[in-house]
Amino acid sequence: MLESLKKDVCAIAKRAQHDGLCKHKSGNFSAKDQETGLIVATPAGLDREIMSPRDLVVMDLDARVIEHESGLRPTSEVLMHIAIYQERPEVTAIAHTHSAYATAFAVLGKPIPAIVYEVANLGLTKGRIPVAPYGRPGTPALAANIIEGVREADCVLMEKHGSVAVDDRDIYEAFLKAAYIEELAELYHHVLTANGGVEPEAFAQDELQKWAYPSEITFPEK
Repeated sequence: MLESLKKDVCAIAKRAQHDGLCKHKSGNFSAKDQETGLIVATPAGLDREIMSPRDLVVMDLDARVIEHESGLRPTSEVLMHIAIYQERPEVTAIAHTHSAYATAFAVLGKPIPAIVYEVANLGLTKGRIPVAPYGRPGTPALAANIIEGVREADCVLMEKHGSVAVDDRDIYEAFLKAAYIEELAELYHHVLTANGGVEPEAFAQDELQKWAYPSEITFPEK
């Protein structure tokens, strides 16, 4: 069931570990099939080095397990994934990572401002990556607390926890946003360090919304 989604989510979970966005068994990933409304989620407590597509769990948005070929349980944080899919029905993929720099700012409860223009692609509405309030992992509180953040942006820090990125295309795009969160956090850290803790100038949201593909580029007629 949903074999293609399983393969994609499994591949991205492994890549996140290889790229350093998650270590050991931390972080989790999911994707939603828009036709059935079912989601594919990574399992709990399994080393991604040995994870295979058949280890992923198929669920509905009422948190009912529909299929788990390996007999594994879904990630304990799947309630958060479900809450996001319910709040934003257009979302089809979620990447939750524990990358070092992003998590450092999450520990501080400090939003990351739009200090480079590339954040125009992160679905921000207030020129920042916001911070969702703390909720204990695996609890309904965690799921409830993420909602305000994903209403504001596609990329959110989770206080004292990590970060989450969502996308309405596929798990590869959600992963890419998660990677950008970490790159931006690392850059922000370096800028603050080099600048003696003084905040750098950031882009206003209206400037970020002005980006468009250059009209000067033309293509041959078919």
